[in-house]
Amino acid sequence: MTGKLHSPLTTRHSRLLAAALPLLLLGGCANLGYYLQSVTGQLEIWRRERAIEDVIADRGTPAALRARLERVREMREFASRELALPDNASYRRYADLERPFAVWNVFAAPEFSVQPLRWCFLFAGCVSYRGYFAREEAERFAAGLAQQGHDVHVAGVPAYSTLGYFADPVLNTFVDHAEPEVARLIFHELAHQVAYARDDTVFNESFAVAVEIEGTKRWLARSGDERAQAEFDARQRIREEFARLVGKHRDRLAALYRTGIPPEAMRGRKARILGELAEEYRAARQHWGGFSGYDRWFAPKPNNAQLASVAIYTQMLPAFQALLARGGNDLARFYEAVKHLAGLPAEEREAQLRALFPSDR
Repeated sequence: MTGKLHSPLTTRHSRLLAAALPLLLLGGCANLGYYLQSVTGQLEIWRRERAIEDVIADRGTPAALRARLERVREMREFASRELALPDNASYRRYADLERPFAVWNVFAAPEFSVQPLRWCFLFAGCVSYRGYFAREEAERFAAGLAQQGHDVHVAGVPAYSTLGYFADPVLNTFVDHAEPEVARLIFHELAHQVAYARDDTVFNESFAVAVEIEGTKRWLARSGDERAQAEFDARQRIREEFARLVGKHRDRLAALYRTGIPPEAMRGRKARILGELAEEYRAARQHWGGFSGYDRWFAPKPNNAQLASVAIYTQMLPAFQALLARGGNDLARFYEAVKHLAGLPAEEREAQLRALFPSDR
């Protein structure tokens, strides 16, 4: 695909942006630059997107991309028909951004805390990361936080959700991934349109991960490809082992930070715990069949922000999986229960989720 701009802004897009911009400006000068990059980044995606049917029908479309988009179209129908995910315009258009990631997220945490910093926005509420459409801008913002003494982590991500405000397209940043990973991503992002708890990133992301796992299992089961199912299960076990490993050392650091010992002593113990995390990772990966997907995460060494970034997606996952099982794995029933939880006060919501955790944890 070329970098031609294909899609003019729709009237709906224009009206929504026209209504949103004055509200965004109320955020003040400190946020103005950030909001403007968000708007221009979204506009760029809209200008590049085309209906998937048109891309498939285009004789200039490479055969490999055409085949992948046909498979994505099947996934999209499966998502609504079999997973009770929203049946709307999301993931029915395609855009080639000519870059490896859709956005770059900045995660940050204080030097002696595993709790991530949060940033608050008009529509999304307060979230535990800050996304940029340009890597340079993300790294510049992260560098400023590092100068303030925070641990920082910049991660490229292949997709993001506009929470149903707009129709999210399929992107070149993930369409070439292995089929299970494409399915995971589409199901995950659609889940954000089902239920969203304002100011609770861990709730939102853990719920979406629960949906992506269950959805991908069902997608692979329909094909009867036992090898693909076995590979997915093996990769999922690695993800879970990695999350447990990180969570174990995150808890150790949290306990350390609560001691209040002098900074120099705390700094030394922090380094030792993070070193032990790296050592245990190297030992664990010997049993992962050559999988080295987390090596870059450990280069040169992890920090509080990285540990927080993992917790966001996994901390409450067992609770959501237990809730799904309690409802007989009925996804529609599960979504209703999650919507109820999303509407509760934060403390009550967390208490109910923690009550769902398996007793052997």
